Amino acid sequence: MQRLRVAAVTMNGRLGEIDANLAEVERWTVEAQAAGADLVLFPELIVGGHCDPDTRRTAEAVPGGRASTRICDLAARHGLFVCAGLAERDGDAVFNTQMIAGPNGFVGAQRKIHLSRDEGVHFQAGRETHVFDLGLCRAGIGICYDNWSPEVPRMLAVQGAELLLMPHASRMRMWTDTPESERVAARVVQAFFRRVFPARAYENACFVVAVNQAGRAGTLSCYPPDHPNQPHHAGGCLVLDPVGEVVAEPADERIQERMLVADLDPALLDAARSHPNYTVRTRRPAVYRRLAE
Repeated sequence: MQRLRVAAVTMNGRLGEIDANLAEVERWTVEAQAAGADLVLFPELIVGGHCDPDTRRTAEAVPGGRASTRICDLAARHGLFVCAGLAERDGDAVFNTQMIAGPNGFVGAQRKIHLSRDEGVHFQAGRETHVFDLGLCRAGIGICYDNWSPEVPRMLAVQGAELLLMPHASRMRMWTDTPESERVAARVVQAFFRRVFPARAYENACFVVAVNQAGRAGTLSCYPPDHPNQPHHAGGCLVLDPVGEVVAEPADERIQERMLVADLDPALLDAARSHPNYTVRTRRPAVYRRLAE
């Protein structure tokens, strides 16, 4: 791994507003480039919105679809890696997918493996984990619920990941328009990130970048307005080093679009992985067979 600067963008992926969302992805990518970022991470399903009722119609090939091609062009034009979520069509199947493009074009894509709540209405589950060699580092992607249990991040670490990208469209807490309600919702998400993801960083000796959508993406008529399945995402962003220490996080408890920039020092990775008790190295897979039963 080389030293790199990452940008994590917390933004709202409004339901069905693909062109407007892509325009915002481009605007934030320009800001990330100006900040000297090598990689910019956008949330889960940021292109078309989270569980948009029209997902099956708007899902596209990855790569080769309109939105994925635009993201590839964006990454090449600005000379950095762009990781963004969209609905992928493969034949009759639709997947919740996070793609990476870089200065030389399309790099790869990860399909979400564990579907949460109502996502099974729209998507099929992925079946493989991938690690992408970006030159600067080896990166793996866990999409939202994939990170809530240890198996997917562990698989990525075993496959050689040094950086775990964790894009979310997590609906943990709804809020009203009062400042206190907003603060409580933002605090709930950030507290969860701080409780769970330092363990993922520590147990795998990986850098972690986690980012959530921020805002109300729309209202689904199939649920009551106050139903927890409504696409209301209370933000949240966290960058962790390979021993689970916080590198960067938001300075306030606001649900707002923002960009967090952090530098990742490869010396911290080397130190964590040279420890005698580096757990990826001391694994005993033969004992763990029941995990796959």
